[in-house]
Amino acid sequence: MPKTFTDLTRHALNGPTMGTRWSALFHMPRDFDTGEIRAALEKAVGDVDRQMSTWKPESDLNRLNAAAPGAWVDLPENLMAVLDAGLTIGRASGGAFDIGLGDAIVPWGFGPEQASEAAIKAARVASRSPAYDLLELDRANRKARKHAAMRFDLNGIAKGFGVDRLAETALQHGVTAGLFAIDGELRALGTQPDGRGWAIAIETPDRKARAAHSILELQDAAIATSGDYRHFVEVDGRLLSHTIDPKRGMPLLQSPASVSVIARDCMSADAWATAFMVLGAERGLPLAEQLGLSALFLWHGEATGAGCGTFGLPHS
Repeated sequence: MPKTFTDLTRHALNGPTMGTRWSALFHMPRDFDTGEIRAALEKAVGDVDRQMSTWKPESDLNRLNAAAPGAWVDLPENLMAVLDAGLTIGRASGGAFDIGLGDAIVPWGFGPEQASEAAIKAARVASRSPAYDLLELDRANRKARKHAAMRFDLNGIAKGFGVDRLAETALQHGVTAGLFAIDGELRALGTQPDGRGWAIAIETPDRKARAAHSILELQDAAIATSGDYRHFVEVDGRLLSHTIDPKRGMPLLQSPASVSVIARDCMSADAWATAFMVLGAERGLPLAEQLGLSALFLWHGEATGAGCGTFGLPHS
């Protein structure tokens, strides 16, 4: 006989990763042993962190960062996939998303080192080319080389990829419906046992409090949010976003308070949320429509926290 709603048990797993926590929520029969899937989920996100962290000196990404220009570097398949996606979205966004901003992020204290006034001044005036002009990938042989000195940072895309790995790992262990997350990046598989989508809260962009701006139901899609209200730096009494303007090598001075993006996969949603923070609503919304993405822009100082834009399931 087919399983019914009452035959299923709710399982909620979580653990540390990437300086925050991963989580997995799903329903399976009462006799389902979560030990094996928990270990697999932990390994999946652990592998992403070990390969793509800028905080771990021995990470594969930092090996690429340390390599001399022109030298080919052997890299694991998953990192190659994320680098490839980062370059693709970089081109499609006109450089608004750029994985080559490691040298600009670090001086402001958003990386593993402390902020440095001298480095900040250097970052402000440094001329830079986008990563898609300087990083060459050999996907067939899993190699990469840069054609000039550049430090890569995947904080705007790696968590989303980690969420996708959680979902893919769950599917491999027979879980066909669930909600998977790392911090504010989430991906939903299927529906809840009663047929409803997975309830997701969009947070009001408020630095002093946590409250839901709106609720949506997500099904077979992913959502990611980028904002200026949780991670920021104070300079001369002004709070600046952790999102870097690629053209200036500095935190954004004018941007939405937050942008939430729905896409089919979480890696894309994560990267595009950052890109739309840089582009703003005027340029971002037409591009989102062109790409078949759903985006919600929110600003500070509005009584309702209302934003503008399209927001629903992405186009097929």
